[in-house]
Amino acid sequence: MSLEGLVEIGSKEYKKFFRSDAELATFAPGRVNLIGEHTDYNDGFVFPMAIPLVTVMVGGRSRNSTCCIVTMCSDVDDPKMIEFSVDSIKALVSGYPKWANYVKGVLAFHPNKDKIPPFNVIIVSSVPCGGGLSSSAALEMAMHTFVDHLLEIKVNSVEYMKSKAFTCQKSEHLFANVPCGIMDQMISAMAKKDHAMLMDCRLSLDVKLINFPSENVSVLVTNSNVKHELSSGEYEVRRKQCEKAALLMNVPKLRDATLDTLQGYKEIFDDVTYRRAKHVISENGRCVQAANAIQNGQYKKFGKLMIESHCSLRDDYEVSCSELDELVKLAMEVDGVFGSRMTGGGFGGCTVTLLQKESVEPFLKHVQESYTGKASFYLCEPFHGAQEISL
Repeated sequence: MSLEGLVEIGSKEYKKFFRSDAELATFAPGRVNLIGEHTDYNDGFVFPMAIPLVTVMVGGRSRNSTCCIVTMCSDVDDPKMIEFSVDSIKALVSGYPKWANYVKGVLAFHPNKDKIPPFNVIIVSSVPCGGGLSSSAALEMAMHTFVDHLLEIKVNSVEYMKSKAFTCQKSEHLFANVPCGIMDQMISAMAKKDHAMLMDCRLSLDVKLINFPSENVSVLVTNSNVKHELSSGEYEVRRKQCEKAALLMNVPKLRDATLDTLQGYKEIFDDVTYRRAKHVISENGRCVQAANAIQNGQYKKFGKLMIESHCSLRDDYEVSCSELDELVKLAMEVDGVFGSRMTGGGFGGCTVTLLQKESVEPFLKHVQESYTGKASFYLCEPFHGAQEISL
């Protein structure tokens, strides 16, 4: 569903639920990471783009002293409404329902939390939950942007965008208990239409917007519609394995190591730790090469790097699954496909495929006929970052 369609639904639901017209609306996009997976929490490089799958907040000031947040999303846990006194924002804690932790954390850590007025808001979204397209960051960033505009804070400086990303990341760490990197929040805040973003995940968070030439090629996201339960715990396991590898090599983060450095320590590494480090270090290099390839229109080179990335995620980092592997294999059987790989944390979710525009229909037909599961498809062009929407 389009952004305009989501806003229309949100406005109608707001009027029905709160018996008044909404005052403002904001949105934040999901993202697809084109390449550079599991590198962000290792201070490495990532290359995401925002997508036109978005989370929308439609709302306004409350007539009493309470804040009421209602989600219209069908794929989140019940209850679908939370309510609390505006005076209790500083004392908010995580709990149930799980979806609410993402927005409660943003309110609790907002730099102007003492000034937030009572408000009501309706949440609508087209970002699939659990698909590896960053539904959580879209929810957090849409909430932060809603509060900013409620307070008439309309700062668009790079530094303020970074501070928003850190606030949302902190919310996810401490309220949702997910030790995520900073990529998802950054791209949701800072994306620019028709551009992907090469991001250095060092503390300085240097970003480079790179024009994405979409007149000849398309980005197609395929949702496997599976999500294996071990994903959340395994994310933390991988993170600790990377920290162990960096410690053994006496470097601050795996970003600071090279494959030659790693080879010199191979004898003291166990096999698993060695392969985890190998993925991160090699993926860092692939990410920078891929951004340069897109900038220069070298689609075949980009596609080759995508395949190398998927194989590394499957074999060395072990975060793929049979469904994702099957989708990548099917994609590469279609003429005009440059490359395909799993995207996101893994253990289910989505693949991302770069292909010629005329190959989209043959791709859809082939996957629909051959995939053993039931896939969903999203044809994506680079989208805007979080902002207010005129009602």
